[in-house]
Amino acid sequence: MRDYESIKVWKDRNIVHVLKDTTALNQFHDEVMLKVLEVAKQNLMESPPCDFAWFITGSGGRFEQGAISDQDHGLVYEYSTSENDEYFKALGEEVSFGLDAVGYPFCTGKIMSSNPIWRKSLENWEQQLINWMEIGSWEVIRYLQIFYDARVLAGNKELIHKLKSTIYNYQLQHPELLRRLVENIKHVKNVITPMGRLIVEQHGIYQGCINIKYAAFLPYVNSIRLLSIEEGIYETSTIERIRKLQAKPEYQELLHNSEIHFEKLLNYRLSIENIQDYDNTHYLNIKQLSKDERKELKSIIKSGKRLHDHVIEMTLEKKGV
Repeated sequence: MRDYESIKVWKDRNIVHVLKDTTALNQFHDEVMLKVLEVAKQNLMESPPCDFAWFITGSGGRFEQGAISDQDHGLVYEYSTSENDEYFKALGEEVSFGLDAVGYPFCTGKIMSSNPIWRKSLENWEQQLINWMEIGSWEVIRYLQIFYDARVLAGNKELIHKLKSTIYNYQLQHPELLRRLVENIKHVKNVITPMGRLIVEQHGIYQGCINIKYAAFLPYVNSIRLLSIEEGIYETSTIERIRKLQAKPEYQELLHNSEIHFEKLLNYRLSIENIQDYDNTHYLNIKQLSKDERKELKSIIKSGKRLHDHVIEMTLEKKGV
């Protein structure tokens, strides 16, 4: 495909075939984004001057995107020169423009290759990660977690592996980093009353819905990511991380049923209908669920909250921070 418009037409025509399967849907998103990258490189009319990795993060990095997704991506390149810096600046801006053109809106938090924070040489990325870990503010710890979900779509995967090793090795020497990570993720949105009823939105267009991103997904995503940072697991999907962790005897009981519960959450999100924009993908209408489905969803949410609380308590006790 030679331009963004033809990619958009192809995407809009074919996405309907993968909307009922999370794996197929995410593979489709990958394919679309890689097509955008190729057109972006062609538009620059130059080949990359050195080795690089273009990565996606957020739900895309974790292979957990819904039908509509915004942009979350970055660039790492082998070394900095004026020529390299100029090329990858142009590539980052072009690919961000291209993704928006085909239907992935600009990230409101500017987590995009067009933003120099998310586009750096390997050496400068290493220094930035260390700075984030040393500063330890809420914002940069959030950035650190976002980066840990980075998955390479094109280029040299070893560049990202090296950077994740920087995070793993730093926390081994500075366990106080784990306390900062815990502080960043410890709050969970409660959507179940003491009487066991789901708390739904009371007003607006999402009346009668719950936001399953904050109520259900994040307790699993955040706690499993925290364990992965502690254990040096560099896979990005929550399910793959669970499988890696369950291979360790100390996590088998803790993570019992977590993979099944998370897969069911992904399926519940796919069941959301009339999706018009990115926010729509997070709001599940409880009235559309059967009695058994509501009971199952409550059980999954409760299990996620227990897992989240246990991981935080265990991390603080284990590291003595």
